[in-house]
Amino acid sequence: SVQLFSHASHCCGAVLVCTTVAANPAEQIHLTVKVCSLPGMPGGADEQSAAYWKQIADDYARLIKKVNAPIFGLDIDLKVSEWNEKTESITGYSKDEAIGKDFVSAFLSMDHRRSMLQVVKQALDGVETANHELPIISKQGKCFTVLLNITARMNAEGQVTGILIVGQDITEMKQVLAESRMVADDLTRLIETANAPIFGIDTEGKVNEWNAKASNLLGYSKEEALGQSLVRKFIKEEFHKDVETVLSLALMGKESTNFEFPLFTKQGARREVLLNATTRRGPNGEITGVIGVGQDITQIREITSEQERVVDDLSRLIDHANAPIFGVDVHGKVTEWNRKAADMLGYTKEETMGKHLVDNFIQPENRESVSAVLNNALMGQETANYELPLLSKFGERYTVLLNATSRRDGRGNVVGVVGVGQDITVLNRVMADAKRVADDLTRLIETANAPIFGVDVTGRVTEWNQKIAELSQFSKAETMGQPLAENFIDEEYKGSVSYVLLKAMRGEETANFELPLMRNGKKHAVLLLNATTRRGPDGSVIGVIGVGQDITQISEMTKEQQRIADDLSRLIDSANAPIFGVDMQGMVTEWNRKAATLVGYTKEEAIGKNLVQAFIQPEHRQSVSNILMKALSGVETANYELPLLSKHHQRYTVLLNSTTRRNKEGQVIGVVGVGQDITELNAVLAESRRVADDLTRIIDNANAPIFGIDTMGKVTEWNAKASNLLGYSKNEALGRCLVQDFITEQFKHSVQEVLASALLGKETANFEFPMFSKHGDRLDLLLNATTRRGPNGEVIGVIGVGQDITKIREITSEQERVADDLSRLIDTANAPIFGVDLNGHVTEWNRKAAELSGFPNTETLGKAMVEHFVAPENRDSCQSVLASALNGLETANFEMCLLSKKGQRFTVLLNATTRRDAKGQITGVVGVGQDITQLNQVLSESKRVADDLMRLIDTANAPIFGIDTEGKVNEWNAKASELLGYSKAETMDKSLVENFITDKFRESVHEVLRAALVGKETANFEFPLFNKKTG
Repeated sequence: SVQLFSHASHCCGAVLVCTTVAANPAEQIHLTVKVCSLPGMPGGADEQSAAYWKQIADDYARLIKKVNAPIFGLDIDLKVSEWNEKTESITGYSKDEAIGKDFVSAFLSMDHRRSMLQVVKQALDGVETANHELPIISKQGKCFTVLLNITARMNAEGQVTGILIVGQDITEMKQVLAESRMVADDLTRLIETANAPIFGIDTEGKVNEWNAKASNLLGYSKEEALGQSLVRKFIKEEFHKDVETVLSLALMGKESTNFEFPLFTKQGARREVLLNATTRRGPNGEITGVIGVGQDITQIREITSEQERVVDDLSRLIDHANAPIFGVDVHGKVTEWNRKAADMLGYTKEETMGKHLVDNFIQPENRESVSAVLNNALMGQETANYELPLLSKFGERYTVLLNATSRRDGRGNVVGVVGVGQDITVLNRVMADAKRVADDLTRLIETANAPIFGVDVTGRVTEWNQKIAELSQFSKAETMGQPLAENFIDEEYKGSVSYVLLKAMRGEETANFELPLMRNGKKHAVLLLNATTRRGPDGSVIGVIGVGQDITQISEMTKEQQRIADDLSRLIDSANAPIFGVDMQGMVTEWNRKAATLVGYTKEEAIGKNLVQAFIQPEHRQSVSNILMKALSGVETANYELPLLSKHHQRYTVLLNSTTRRNKEGQVIGVVGVGQDITELNAVLAESRRVADDLTRIIDNANAPIFGIDTMGKVTEWNAKASNLLGYSKNEALGRCLVQDFITEQFKHSVQEVLASALLGKETANFEFPMFSKHGDRLDLLLNATTRRGPNGEVIGVIGVGQDITKIREITSEQERVADDLSRLIDTANAPIFGVDLNGHVTEWNRKAAELSGFPNTETLGKAMVEHFVAPENRDSCQSVLASALNGLETANFEMCLLSKKGQRFTVLLNATTRRDAKGQITGVVGVGQDITQLNQVLSESKRVADDLMRLIDTANAPIFGIDTEGKVNEWNAKASELLGYSKAETMDKSLVENFITDKFRESVHEVLRAALVGKETANFEFPLFNKKTG
């Protein structure tokens, strides 16, 4: 389109200057046309000439008015003299409003007035200006950018009478250009700040991208890398061919996923990288290079190697175990068959693998029950101590006592059963012989000419032979199952009989014990018995057997009463509370097991020592002495906090009741203290007080207004910021009704509703309402109303944390930006890439992510990432990673488990990178990942096996230690710590021989270890180790 810009009249002619406005302002073309006077019209003096020029002037005026470009004119005083319709449309000011106003002061902001005045001055001096950008403020306060041509305006005599300004509204164009620049910056920042190594090459294989992570990983700066041949410079020669093949395929559009290759750092260290090579294309789809997004998996590879070593160790352990071990898959076919199983049954491992266990190795009559046990284990119901009958290659029958354990893969799915057994064939034969012997013994007991009885662990009769029936006049039928002491022992002897039976139940047998037998209150006989502990097959106590002699006549001559002091002694010693006693001189006379465990001194070390001087912290000795002196004078003390100092200099606090100890005459002979260890409780209480104090200080000193109300709506919290903001001191506010006293009538109802909801547990975020200060000033607050709860979860009020938003005039939202290069890179990358905004909602979801998950981006965009696409058990950790990235703390190599549309799980090794706008403000998170589902399955299985071996080592009931090739300790299990007194932390990385072996044995121990380090192992080597405490 051609639009008129300016004109100057010179006598009988006119000069018209026109501009063709192109899409790009830099491409405008100026065209000058001269209109000459008509023949026969000298100077235009006659009426026809005047009419002609009037018509041109009218056309010119209409053109200026209607042209679709802003045109305005200024006189020499810079007052507006022309103002066309387009200018009216842009500025919002009508021509009548604009004419006569000072243009600079009325329509320009302060920071642009000086530059405009300079341009105008030049135009008034005859120096015209083209393409001057000028921001103009509209009537509504909106800023428009106009690209101006400024031309001097002259009268008929050629004198400058003002300037004419013709413009083009380029506001929208500038926004588009700014957006493009921001998108380009966004792409550059994404690549540069990504927490994964990213590099790019052009079609000649030369580096054109090299981000900060690549620099950090390999030690080459971006400047050192750019322009270099990636393969020749950074790849070892032995890997050139493989890497060149992958890059060449990508340059032909054939992308590669999870290609593993080594890179070497500037210092020569090898780094293993898992790479996705993605074709890079230009705006028209032409291939311009390759982008490689990688993950540093050096550490993963090291872990995998270590776990494979542990798996090998465990495999050897299973194969060399001295117990038969076998495994089957879900179809019942053999997958494990160790050497012991092979030795026992005669079948080699090669003969059994893949064969059906039940059909080939179980006796026909037992196949159904064995199948049931295996099926239960395959459903997760494990069986312990199942007697499994097996048939050997040579027809011999064996019985194995088996634990059938479900075998699971890395995902927890049952993939088979492992059975660990014990050969009990011989044991079963022995048990059959034992049963025969037991039958013989039963007959012997029954017919013996000596009184014999038996009781179970509850004291009820289980044996009662003919002789004791004769002496007691109770038949076997009358006694069986009845309490012996209660029904058949005289009241005088019940305690002593019960004690003897109790001791025998504990394995303390008694010889020559007198047992009286009663019936209807009359003693019929007294037996001199041996009380013998009766044990079951596993050695556990199942009762007592008494074999005796009738000493009725001897018993009538003597009666002795038993005391139960032993019971009291056992009670004190085995109590689960620390108990100690002192005599009149303060010397320890009682010191139970709990006291020994707590303080570290054995009973032998404590007895006879002065309690206060030996076991009390110096600063507390006087107060403890006072308590003991009071108790020794008969004044007992309850709930006294007694400070104790352990053998290892740890401080403990015991809540103590000190009780006066008296002899049978009532005389004070000492003090007994029964306590409760409250050391940990005191620490928890102190921490609770500290947290409460911290919270109080935080609330009171916070730089945001904070107030609280109780369930009645009355103010309970009012911090310094609230006081400063509203003018009411804390004392003036506390106890007053928040809504009635501090909220205006117009807003009382809405504020009351928010507070009432919070008191019901429904919290409100970003609730905006006004409050009025003590001086009547209105303040707008943005409030989060949070329910306040007591220790039992009950609602006790509301806490409001606010922001003063009075001075905020408008809230701006930032447009989403989409860059062609970033979109193509993200969408076509051969690695799953997704993005979330500040709310965790999906903003990016590329083709690879769609391919892996089954969800196209139309189904994911705008949805909560964690809630919809992350496996439930990983949501908390994933949310934490995203939250950290949104705070600028990026995470590398985070494993995230995602759910596909079909419910399948796949694991992505992810770098979570903070996404920022042009101002550096965080706008979201971009995750670039690798699908490591299959890799994780292998790692999970390796880790499970490694964990089993670690638990075996640490919980073994034998001391186990390990050293590295330098002889430094790298394994030290719990039994070794218990035995030698050195904790694991004290031994790790220390020389075993130098630190834990005496001089006399160092050389021999060193020789044995040195031989083992070259593969020559030693069995049953005996050498001494010395305990830390005893030496």
